[in-house]
Amino acid sequence: MQILNLIKPQIVFLISNGIEIVTFQKTLTFMKTLIIIRHAKSSWANIGEKDFDRPLNERGKKDAPAMAEKLLQLNIKIDTFVSSPAKRARKTCKAFMDVYGIENDAIILLEELYNAPAAAFYNATANLNNSYNSVALFAHNPGISEFANSLCKNVDIDDMPTCAVFAVEIPIDDWKSFRSAEKTFLFFKYPKQD
Repeated sequence: MQILNLIKPQIVFLISNGIEIVTFQKTLTFMKTLIIIRHAKSSWANIGEKDFDRPLNERGKKDAPAMAEKLLQLNIKIDTFVSSPAKRARKTCKAFMDVYGIENDAIILLEELYNAPAAAFYNATANLNNSYNSVALFAHNPGISEFANSLCKNVDIDDMPTCAVFAVEIPIDDWKSFRSAEKTFLFFKYPKQD
């Protein structure tokens, strides 16, 4: 009997007396990672400015790339970057993309993430392309904190500070299964954390 391991080590072909038998050694497990990031600190300097158009302040401009660097140090891979189109979320996302060496035109902007309730995050996640295994999603409070708090049974955060990062891992191969799938808490980090 000859055993041939092919592309995936989980699949083994047994050849005996000219008959091929396919056996599966173990179940394939697919994992996806969702990294949610609240926008960095924004400016309130121009009182007449629309909320949607508020830029990052100086602290926000420093915190965003610093938090992206922390993710890189943790060897966190990100396949795509999804953001609310509001200026402060978009600029935070672009700062992360710069650190990751990703072209800014690769950003996916979703209007439904601007001042979104938790339900909108579930909808946005369900519509992600399944080729993305690790997604960074940038948005606003209070919805982003409500969403983070709804993800894991034993993890509760009071509030996501500006530029906070909350990550979960999900054993799915299709983002449409995200809502009902059990999520595993990975980490919660923020700029002023010791």
